[in-house]
Amino acid sequence: MTSDAAVVVDSTGSHAELPAARPALARPSRAGMPALEAAATSWFVVAALGQAMFAFYVIGAYGRATVLGRFEQWSNVLPRGHGYIPGDPLGNLALLLHLSLVAVVMLGGVLQLIPGLRRRWPALHRWTGRVYVASVLIMSVGGLFLNLTREAIGSPWQNLATRINALLIIGFAGMALHRARTRRIDLHRRWALRLFLAASGVWFIRLGWWLWRAVADGLGYDPVPFSGLFTIMNFGQFVLPLFVLELYFRAQDRGGPRFRIAMAATLGALTLATAAGIAAVTLRLWLPRLYLL
Repeated sequence: MTSDAAVVVDSTGSHAELPAARPALARPSRAGMPALEAAATSWFVVAALGQAMFAFYVIGAYGRATVLGRFEQWSNVLPRGHGYIPGDPLGNLALLLHLSLVAVVMLGGVLQLIPGLRRRWPALHRWTGRVYVASVLIMSVGGLFLNLTREAIGSPWQNLATRINALLIIGFAGMALHRARTRRIDLHRRWALRLFLAASGVWFIRLGWWLWRAVADGLGYDPVPFSGLFTIMNFGQFVLPLFVLELYFRAQDRGGPRFRIAMAATLGALTLATAAGIAAVTLRLWLPRLYLL
């Protein structure tokens, strides 16, 4: 008699074999998960504050001029040839939509990822999600139009990075919407996180650049052709955050305790770097420029 069967005696006294019950599947181990979740939450809180600061800056720097119809004052902040250009109605409209929706995207993305809001007000989550997706699509398409029709900023490689980032945003938005409509909420949330990070590329590059200037005085950057290290940062603004996110997903799904703890430590270090970058760009760029318009 093997161990895979159980013996029973029926009412006639004969023996019968029944398959043994299958052992219950072990629950996935949560070893290391509390540290991983705490680290991810800490980074998100810092990032939310930083994106709120960026939204405040955009509203303060461009809002007054836009409301008063003084569109030419955009050029006080934007690079030459990329502000308001007389005789370019389509370009100016694309720029107006782009600037007007920055705050919506920064704040809307943060609201979408707050678990308490999703659970308590699901209808609000759905409607803000629709507004957020529409906004990032308008911004991405408008940004591509401006990138293709106006004078290039920086090297061809930098412009290629900008276009790739825009296409990733469009693709991630489509996947997040598709997964929500098919009720695959687990996958929807992951695509929404990818969308959030890709749409935050303009925020990441500002943090990274001004942190580098504060730490290394811009070492490796050539200001005349607007190239050097800045070219690498143009790709890094979306490649690095998305790479870290995929590692985070792997740690959640299949990571052991050591991998999860290592990932938590990595997120902790990135949280400190993010906070330092927010401080650097706020003090050296955003606050001073609020007085230009």
